[in-house]
Amino acid sequence: MSVGTAFYPRAAPLNRKQQWREWSGYFAASAYHDSHEIEYNAIREAAALIDVSPLYKYLVSGPDATRLVDRVITRDASKLAVGRVYYTSWCNEDGRVVDDGTVGRLDEQTYRWTAADPSLRWFRLNARGLDVEIEDVSERVAALAVQGPLSRDVLEGATGTGWGDLKYFGRRAAKVGSVPVDVSRTGYTGDLGYEVWVESEHALEVWDAFVAAGGPYGTRPAGMLALDIARIEAGLILIEADFDSVRRALIPEQSFSPFELGILGRFVDFEKQAYFVGRRALEDEQERGGPPRRLVGLELDWEPMEELYRAKGLTPMFDPAPSRVPVPLYTRRRQVGKATSTTWSPTLKKMVHWPPSTRLRASPARGSRSSGRWKRGAAGCRRRWWSCRSSTRLARPRRSRADRQKTASGLSGEPVPPVIRSGAATKRKSQRPVRSQAARRSSSCR
Repeated sequence: MSVGTAFYPRAAPLNRKQQWREWSGYFAASAYHDSHEIEYNAIREAAALIDVSPLYKYLVSGPDATRLVDRVITRDASKLAVGRVYYTSWCNEDGRVVDDGTVGRLDEQTYRWTAADPSLRWFRLNARGLDVEIEDVSERVAALAVQGPLSRDVLEGATGTGWGDLKYFGRRAAKVGSVPVDVSRTGYTGDLGYEVWVESEHALEVWDAFVAAGGPYGTRPAGMLALDIARIEAGLILIEADFDSVRRALIPEQSFSPFELGILGRFVDFEKQAYFVGRRALEDEQERGGPPRRLVGLELDWEPMEELYRAKGLTPMFDPAPSRVPVPLYTRRRQVGKATSTTWSPTLKKMVHWPPSTRLRASPARGSRSSGRWKRGAAGCRRRWWSCRSSTRLARPRRSRADRQKTASGLSGEPVPPVIRSGAATKRKSQRPVRSQAARRSSSCR
């Protein structure tokens, strides 16, 4: 049974249509307003408040805290300075991703570690022989994401201090009124943003302070639908949507190495002195030339798709809400993967997809073609193909790139996986064999 987060008493009355979903045992708002696009616009044009308290949160402390972190994550924990945060993954002995999250260094012997899935047992298994304490503070600590180009103004209004000097993936302690908080310049939108960490007993005071400070800037609460659009635009992957943890994998194809998941592969440090779990397997994978499949992105060319619909006398329509329903991806009628996260991008003005399991022997070259299925009628009858071509352009909001140049905000310049652009491909009628209507229905509605 789901329960409310520490912010629920304030968030629930704002959820006009009571659109809730479950996130790690908590209620999470899908949308607060009549349309999620209102909240998306707040993320991209003003500032939005997003309750991210359902994240699993752990405090790792003790003389061997750094050794434990270094033993588990793929990055070099010895280089993580106090006041800085890492985004990283951690793997099992076979080099398959267990989870991804952030690790922030609070002081010389203390780290705050976030994860999408429960990870306490995994951390304790790897802490054997170390002088370290691991505490699950998921319920004790609430988290509020303040995201958008005006988020810094809102944060400064709530805390009464300046934040222009805090670099991306930096963190420091502050106060909201008399309430102590910890603020990190992190987020899941690809835009300027911060995450505020506070003891749950003081969560409502912090929410009220940010609502008051954000009033002049058009700040709104935002739910998961708006967040999904923003993170897909920014090329940020989501566990259980774009990839699965190896702990849930029933067959090998359902598990992934960091190098298969694009940006996570950039955060594997083979130069670090300490051994980390899965290192040997990942080194062997690189010696073999890398993984056989890669995460890429898709952009759907609208005009060819519009022609495809027009040929059938239909008006092209797409749901403005993001989808996590996988769609098969084909090359020469052979399935090579699936597009998982899909959304209409209001910023890019096109459909974008995120397919992490494209089975390609190398990153797709520009001009290569793949295809997906276009469906019409009941039972998803397959009527036509649409094709896609690869590109190295990144599916990021253009304004976000400009903001990074002006304010050093955004995605910190880290490389993201390539994008595949897609368009529609049709066959001439003269090339199709003549078949009866019954035969066509039988073959197309498998």
